[in-house]
Amino acid sequence: MPGLRTDWLPKARAAGADAVVLDLEDAVPAPDKPLARARVAEAVAEAAAEPAGGMALFVRVNPLDDWTAAEELRAVVRPGLAGVVLPKVHTAADVRFADRLIGWCEHEHGLPAGATTLVPLLESARALHDAYDIAAAAPRVAYVGALTAPGGDVERAVGYRWSPQGTETLALRSRVLLDVRAAGAPGPVTGLWTDIADLTGLRAFAEQNRALGYEGMMAVHPTHVPVINEVFAPTPEEVDRCARLVAAVEAAQRDGVGALTFEGRMVDEAMAETARAVLARHGHG
Repeated sequence: MPGLRTDWLPKARAAGADAVVLDLEDAVPAPDKPLARARVAEAVAEAAAEPAGGMALFVRVNPLDDWTAAEELRAVVRPGLAGVVLPKVHTAADVRFADRLIGWCEHEHGLPAGATTLVPLLESARALHDAYDIAAAAPRVAYVGALTAPGGDVERAVGYRWSPQGTETLALRSRVLLDVRAAGAPGPVTGLWTDIADLTGLRAFAEQNRALGYEGMMAVHPTHVPVINEVFAPTPEEVDRCARLVAAVEAAQRDGVGALTFEGRMVDEAMAETARAVLARHGHG
């Protein structure tokens, strides 16, 4: 959401968003950036007074190539902020610099070191190439992914021609995901689907990314949130199957059996561990 429109926050909450990103970068004209910064800082302060467990609040600051972003960090890194979205990241050095700045802001406001998540946006060919190093550059890094919207920074940097099927970015999204997983950064996300009215296309793109291994997706409109949540969350049937699989494997292990046939398929401890991870990730563990 544009940083000027903090009044839209209830719409995101009503749509079921896990988090919202208030944008101080591209969505705010240069003359309005001071006002947007003040409104976002006020929204962060209000979030600090809300009960824990609600919608997380992130802020996308400006690139760290002048003092604008440093001033924004000092204004928003305080209780109530879940994380900082950092645009125009090129190398791991950018992440380490942001990590130090955020750490100083945390100290200034009495926050524990590392309390603020950092979300690097991979928007250049260099950043996409160095995804592993960027994801591993600081412990606070999370939610890294390849945002391959049509006409954006990544399309311009790589030179592909976007299609709704995503064929031209499939290898790119797969490689970035592998890098992020190898680096140990949690919660890899992807996006964006910018055709607001095309929910069918959104669902197909989300399903493709879920099949690759992404855990979530950024949305550009509240109407996209229910579709994304439905795609990335397991169905009740999937949850039930995971629970039954774990129970079957553990029962077999108690009888000294390591592998067994479960609903027509061979399963063992590896499959049970995957099922446990699904249950834990979605609050059923």
